[in-house]
Formats: sequence, structure tokens, C-alpha cells
Amino acid sequence: MRVATDRDDLKALFAEYAQSRDSAQRDELVEAHLGLAEHLAWRFANRGEPLDDLTQVAYLALCMAVERFDPDRGLEFKTFAAPTIIGELKRHFRDKTWAVRVPRRLQELHLEMNAVVALFSQEHGRSPTVAEIGRELGASEEEVLEALEAGQSYRSSSIDQATDDDSDGDALASRLGQEDPSFREADLWASISAVVKTLPERERRILYLRFFKGQMQSEIARQLGISQMHVSRLLSRILERLRDAAETTTPPDE
Repeated sequence: MRVATDRDDLKALFAEYAQSRDSAQRDELVEAHLGLAEHLAWRFANRGEPLDDLTQVAYLALCMAVERFDPDRGLEFKTFAAPTIIGELKRHFRDKTWAVRVPRRLQELHLEMNAVVALFSQEHGRSPTVAEIGRELGASEEEVLEALEAGQSYRSSSIDQATDDDSDGDALASRLGQEDPSFREADLWASISAVVKTLPERERRILYLRFFKGQMQSEIARQLGISQMHVSRLLSRILERLRDAAETTTPPDE
């Protein structure tokens, strides 16, 4: 498929797609703007989330933007799409990366605070005080302290991490009681195995290559002869079906 890259060609294609809603035209428009999604995902890198996952979120947001874009409003598509993609990336961090539930206001303040601290430290050669952070963010010292405390919930400590006491470096997990994990795993697998069997062969292969072979989406795309964006969409659809199947399973009584 030839992907339109000329600005006028893209404007014409958007106008055609607004009328036809043809899936081939939609895919061409998405393909033409993958670079935008990848660039915006890269801006959120090094914040604790794998770039591959962020890119997948950005791809899906790009698809949403193409679906919602109205060329008759006279807006450039990139101007319309960028806030949509950035919003979904921020939503990903708010909803998916916090170990416990934290008010959205504090989540957003914590993420903004990281950028302020990094920039201030670079410019002044030292870490900012709470008051200085507050001035940069337009927040009170109390709000900054709340955001700092909330930041402890951004990532939970790994139970494989060595403790700091006199335990010869034993991990926290070595002190916890254990139960046979196969009980819950068997229930979970029973709930999704039937769904896996109903998947088309290509989708089963994508699932196998991604989670059993540990391959990246780009590697899977090359093997199957499809675009990485297509792999991303299929993978999201597969995981949604499996997630729905898992959520309908009633956990065993304690």
C-alpha cells in the first residue's frame, strides 16, 4: 500500500475518508502519522514505563484521532492529534502505573514536579527546596509535600529487593509465607484457555511470540508481514478479550 506523505495528498485523503470511512484509507492515514505517535511516546520515556508500551498507547491514540478528525474544521491534523495522544499517554501513567489509588490532582502534580526538579537541578546545580518547587508549579508547600508523599505510591517496592538490615542481603520475599501458586494460576488459565482456542491462528501466533517468546512488536510484524501498528491493534484486542475472560472468573473462597 502506498502511504500518502505529501501535505496536500493527506488533506485530500482525510476529506475522502470523512465521506467513505474506508478502512484502507484509515490505515493509510494512520501509517502516514506513525512518526508523530512515536515522537510523542519518546517524550514520556525514562519515567518507569517501557518505551514499547508507551508507543502502543500512542498508536492506539493516533487511531482514535484519525477516527475523530473533522477536516472541515480547518485544523491541521497534527495540531488536533497531538493533544489526543499526549492525553492518552498521561492517562496511562495516571491509571496504570500507580501501586495504590492516588487522587488525580496529586498524580498530575507529582509528574509535573519531576520535570521541575530535573530542570531546576540542571540550571542551579542543586535540588530545589519545597518552596521553590511550589513557586515553579504554582502550588502551596503543603500540596508539594502531599505530592512527594503520593510519589511513594508510584512504584511499589519489589519483594525481591534486598533488605537493609542484618539479614545477609536476603530479599523480602524470603520472609513471606508461601502458597502453591498453581491453584490460582490453574483457575486463571481455565478462564482464558477457552478464549485462546477460539482466536484465529494469526492472533494465537502473535500471543505466543509476544508473551512466550518475548519478541518485540516490530519483530512480530516482520515475521507476519504486517505493520507494527497492525500488530499493536491486534494485540490490544486479544488482551482485552483475555482480560474480560479473567475478570469473569470468580476467585476461590479464602
